[in-house]
Amino acid sequence: MPNSSSIRQFLLLALADTRQLQLLHFWLLLGIYLAALLGNGLISTAAACHHRLHTPMHFFLLNLALLHLGCISTALPKAVADALWDTRHISYAGCVAQTFLFVFLMSAEYCILTIMSYDRYVAICKPLHYGTLMDSRACATMAAAAWATGLLYSLLHTVNAFSLPLCHGNAVDQFFCEIPHILQLSCSASDYYRETVFIELSVLAILGCFIFIVVSYVQIFRAVLRMPSEQGRHKAFSTCLPHLAVLSLFLSTDFLAYVKPPSISSPSLDLLVSFLYSVVPPSLNPLIYSMRNQELKDAVRKMSWTNFSRVVFSSA
Repeated sequence: MPNSSSIRQFLLLALADTRQLQLLHFWLLLGIYLAALLGNGLISTAAACHHRLHTPMHFFLLNLALLHLGCISTALPKAVADALWDTRHISYAGCVAQTFLFVFLMSAEYCILTIMSYDRYVAICKPLHYGTLMDSRACATMAAAAWATGLLYSLLHTVNAFSLPLCHGNAVDQFFCEIPHILQLSCSASDYYRETVFIELSVLAILGCFIFIVVSYVQIFRAVLRMPSEQGRHKAFSTCLPHLAVLSLFLSTDFLAYVKPPSISSPSLDLLVSFLYSVVPPSLNPLIYSMRNQELKDAVRKMSWTNFSRVVFSSA
């Protein structure tokens, strides 16, 4: 069997066996990818260009949209090309880069979602101190810390995973390179156990963030329920619901991927679950936020109409 030094490429999992299904997957994945690019692109452009959206909440939403763009662009274009050209190969360097970028963007996304819960906590529970605690410098520092944390986390994971000797072939049972499936190719159980311990330590850190989010929202709901005005309660809930929906989608799909019992694991189920957490959240999150955020909806509509008018008048 080849070891890691002799591996020059990996074989990804084929999405379909017949050419007709491959072309169907190509058009389906291409449509999802373009929709995700459009949705997240509109949100990031609106949050960056419209002065009314220069608030801490929309600043973090801009970071989240950029992370979604990167996340879906890491896994999906390669799958689209493989479905079109009927290929499965990815180079060793390409697999390392794909793994690093995906872990980096997913972990940074979780950090941003955690910071967004703190933003909602300060806005609702400490409104008089919101301008001080969430000024532009504090927001920039927290966002930079989220990106840096994701970068460090991904670097440690990727280096540790690909430094293991690989002796069980080069077939990755996934449509993109992912650390758990790379670990299945490791030579010995001790190597696998070393990375598994590192993953378990990472889970503790993720659990700490989850507890912070839960405590924040417990305080938020207590503060909202004490509000005398029904209109005030509705407005407070409306600012929290999109974040809760996105967070629930993110955590539930990740939970299905990494906590499901090994007894129910199968290539088709793993493929479905990986599609859920790598493709579905970046595609649905723009829709979730635009439905509940009237300011964002108005800015996107205005921006779309302006661009459409420019195209029409320039071609006339």
